[in-house]
Amino acid sequence: MIESLISIAFCLSSLLTLIILLLPSQCEPSKKAKGGNGTPRPNVQILVLGDIGRSPRMQYHALSVARKGGKVDIIGYQESDPHPEILSDPNITIVPLRPHPPFLQTSNKILFILYGPLKVLFQVAYLWKCLAYTTAPAQWMIVQNPPSIPTLVVASVSCFLRHTRLIIDWHNFGYSILALKLGPNHPLVKVSTWYERTFAQSASVHLCVTDAMGSVLKDKFNLRAPILTLHDRPANHFHPILDPGERKKFLVTLPEAEPLRQLLESGGAEVLVSSTSWTPDEDFSVLIEALQQYSEQAENEPCLPHILAVITGKGPQKEMYMRRIAALEAEGKLKKVTIRTAWLTVQDYAQLLASASLGVSLHTSSSGVDLPMKVVDMFGAGLPVVGWNRFKAWPELVTEGVNGMGFGSAAELTDQLVTLFKYPQQLDRLRTGAQRESGRRWEDEWDPIAGTLLGLT
Repeated sequence: MIESLISIAFCLSSLLTLIILLLPSQCEPSKKAKGGNGTPRPNVQILVLGDIGRSPRMQYHALSVARKGGKVDIIGYQESDPHPEILSDPNITIVPLRPHPPFLQTSNKILFILYGPLKVLFQVAYLWKCLAYTTAPAQWMIVQNPPSIPTLVVASVSCFLRHTRLIIDWHNFGYSILALKLGPNHPLVKVSTWYERTFAQSASVHLCVTDAMGSVLKDKFNLRAPILTLHDRPANHFHPILDPGERKKFLVTLPEAEPLRQLLESGGAEVLVSSTSWTPDEDFSVLIEALQQYSEQAENEPCLPHILAVITGKGPQKEMYMRRIAALEAEGKLKKVTIRTAWLTVQDYAQLLASASLGVSLHTSSSGVDLPMKVVDMFGAGLPVVGWNRFKAWPELVTEGVNGMGFGSAAELTDQLVTLFKYPQQLDRLRTGAQRESGRRWEDEWDPIAGTLLGLT
């Protein structure tokens, strides 16, 4: 019965998708903007089927194009505030996508399969309206992938009809993320794999976040278009705070730090920060278990400081983990650890990273070849990192023992926390490496690769 419903739903969604895509659109090519010296500047569309405010790399693309005099339409959901410069730059226009009905969002596996086609239909309709009618045709379109469904097919058709050159910016693979929910051998995962590889062929250029990902695109996707690696780098609002007194001054003003202000002022507490989207590809239980083990050990070793763990971010699994943390606190198992969540402004988040003692990344990588943007931001703020390192691309970002350390279990993470907070000189050495890493900036990476590609340098 369920399989029949799924088949009917996908047939209907496919038919309606084709009807929507075949509707006429505004297809006249736009004129190029001109810079101050009369040099033509491109119009660029940037598409992210997600929250613009939580898509830093796509925001950085928009800011880089705008700073070079290009015109940008950035298309996506407006669920949180984007970077302040996005809002103030006259060369950037935000084109908001209408969110799908809330009832289509579910964590139930069967309902996910049934609701999926309906959700795709809503997204196809809203995307097509934005790309074919709301916005003027552009010379280039940069599309974030994933999500690939339905982004790639709608973008491909729109670019074909409007004579726009398509750039796919690969952050990960959509099918590998879907496999986390449904399992790698599920038929929908296989369909997703075929879909992603097929519509990737329509791009004129591919950008990817690691060399390892570029190798997969070349060897397994058999792409004909150029594949360029554009590593993530921090934006300019992330920078180290070298004065320990200034770092402490900021930390004690945080509302989340109120219960521990005296300990922070006396040096009896250290601040650990982690940013998460609370999704299945970040197993937050690893950090919770490690903090519980650290607390037990710190009760017997007075030299170990109290830890204030500040967790930033929003996502579907947050409430589940918060209930678990509350239960551990009620049982008295986190006596030497305080865990708080926060949602900060762009500037406050940058200051928190620069002021904390240690960053933690729980990104496990569904594909093995993507990298967590949060670690890039931490390095931009001069913050040393410990992170899950059991995936291929990790060494492209972190130099073991120089600017960070990797772990593969809660026990390993506990050992690292104990070692780094028990022997501060080791933590200082990692901070020096992270501060050195902070000198590598987004514009330095973007200008010779994407800037040259778009004709802006």
